[in-house]
Amino acid sequence: MGFPVYDYRTDVRNVLVTPQIRSRFLRMEPGQSAQLHSHDLGHEIFLILEGRVEFEIDGETEELGPGQMCVALVDQPHKVRVLGDEPMTMYLSVTPHIHPTHTPRTADGERLPHNFAPPSAYDVEPDMEVSVSELVARQIETAQQLAELTQKCAAIQEEMGEQLKSAVAEGDEAGAIAARQAMWDAIYPVYKAIAELGDVWNELAPRATY
Repeated sequence: MGFPVYDYRTDVRNVLVTPQIRSRFLRMEPGQSAQLHSHDLGHEIFLILEGRVEFEIDGETEELGPGQMCVALVDQPHKVRVLGDEPMTMYLSVTPHIHPTHTPRTADGERLPHNFAPPSAYDVEPDMEVSVSELVARQIETAQQLAELTQKCAAIQEEMGEQLKSAVAEGDEAGAIAARQAMWDAIYPVYKAIAELGDVWNELAPRATY
């Protein structure tokens, strides 16, 4: 069996939900609008597939149609309103996707309390067999592992950074490449641990209201 293929005409839902990115097809009806909000961590990309829509991003307004794309960066308040008498379908992605996923805003752009949306909002079924106590334990363990990796990474960046500067100054290409590789080898597990921390957190955060 091959990999999944998604179609915006039939798969109007979240198709990929991870701490690194949430991707979905979204359909909105004529006249429908979304509340002004922002994302504390995530950039959001919108690609219009059908219909016309008005976006307001950080106080600026533009009209988009099929084939056009816009981006709301971290902390930029944004909202959308469907124009005309035809439905609108778009592809959107938010990266990273970490709870609380939305920060509602007033009409004047003032921040309101965070919105910790339930898993169902993202077409995710939580594993209710895993207790909150277990998730908290995993959260703490993962955070501790991240702290250890970050400390190790910082030491290696300092050591190898000096070697990289010396190698570049001396024209030692092989030495520069080796130092860069050592720096990356220390950075990589940190990012992996950050993703794991986000994964556990995204399971734990919505469970606070269960």
